[in-house]
Order: sequence, then structure tokens, then C-alpha cells
Amino acid sequence: MKTSLPRMSRIVDLVDEGPKVRTLVLDLRLEADPGQFVMAWLPGLDEKPFSLVRADPVTLTVARAGPFSSAIQALGTGERLWLRGPLGRPFTLPPVEPSGPGPPLLLIGGGYGVAPLHFVAKRARFSGWTASMVIGARTAADVIFAKRFQALGVRVAIATDDGSMGERGVATGVAERLLDEVGHGAIYACGPEPMLEAVELLARKWRLPAQLSYERYMRCGFGVCGSCAREGWLVCSDGPVRHVSV
Repeated sequence: MKTSLPRMSRIVDLVDEGPKVRTLVLDLRLEADPGQFVMAWLPGLDEKPFSLVRADPVTLTVARAGPFSSAIQALGTGERLWLRGPLGRPFTLPPVEPSGPGPPLLLIGGGYGVAPLHFVAKRARFSGWTASMVIGARTAADVIFAKRFQALGVRVAIATDDGSMGERGVATGVAERLLDEVGHGAIYACGPEPMLEAVELLARKWRLPAQLSYERYMRCGFGVCGSCAREGWLVCSDGPVRHVSV
């Protein structure tokens, strides 16, 4: 799909994930990889990026945070949403050796960053990899997708700030415990930047390759406007997935 031409889609299903989060399933299929995103557009209102939860059919999980996300959540079945994409640099899975997949993959999601990691987990499980998923959230009400990961056969551990679900603490604390208990071969993460910084430190400590997906405000989505610049690189075109080598 050309990045300059939004494509119309219609909503075919809606799933409420929590008080502020809704998943939209669209009548559109894309050739896309986990970690890529689309620019969603409502004429006369705005255009903003959303990670792909699935590409076939296109599935987006939207957290209500402002006028635009609230307008998308207010759409009903059959209503239209325009998309540009897929865009950005995706996650990549390690090659599977002739002897079979290596140690489990460790996925770490903070807040609503867990949604695109479901795409990673599904692709990984299809390829034969085992995986662990750490979900970090403020409270139990903010935990999403736990059952979806479990349905894929992924081991799930939960950390909440207040201890209302799973362990009390942060996702990286639980992740380090899992690394202590079971060897893992690589780390995949998506969430707030402070969490990603902590994940990078964790990856370097354990000498594991990591792929970190960043979220930034974007206007164009393909490297022209520069609004998503971060430390000399563009989140939209150089990322959103950044590879950390150790």
C-alpha cells in the first residue's frame, strides 16, 4: 500500500478489553510483520499511529487517551476507518536451526504495549518457538490480553504497581526472576520508554539480544516530518523496533 494513500476499511467486530481499551477488527488484510504499524485517519479530525495486533484481518487495540482515540472507540460495526500502511521496521524472530527452536523467547509488555506483542507471540508459536510473556500494568483493571497469550500456549506472568493482580512491582522485576528461573534466548519488549530503558539494561546484564518497540507522536509515519525523532533516529522509519546487540 502506498504511504500517501489512505485505504478505507469497515469495522466488522468490536471487543472491549477493559474500561478504557477496545479492540477493532476491520474488513482489511495487509501483508505485514509484527511490530509494524498503520496510520489511522478520520477525515476532518486527525491521523495517528496504531500498532498492528493482527494483519489478517487488520486488528487494532485502542486505549482511550484523547479526542481522537475516543472518536475511534465510538465507532460502531459497519462504520469506516481509513488506514495507511503497514509502516515501520518490524520485530524479527531468530532463525530456527535444523535441530529445532532454541531457548524460549521472553516478551515484556508495559501497559498497552502488550497488544503488538501478541502478534509476535502468535508468529513465534507458529514457527515452533516457546515463549514467556510478562505483562506490566498499574492495576488489575489495566491488565489486557492475558487470556489471549495463554490461549497461544505462552507462559504469562503479571506485575501490577499496586499488587492487585499478579506480583506487586514492575514488569522488569518479574522478567529478571524468569531469567533466573529459566534460560531465555532473546527479549522482545514494547511499552513506555522508561521501561524500555530498564529492559535494555536487563538485556545487557544477561547478554541477550533484545528488540525494543518505541511509541512516539508521529505526523507522517514514513520519515519526512521528523516529529518522532529520538536520539538521532526516527521512530517511524528507523523503528519503531530498535535492535540491541550485546
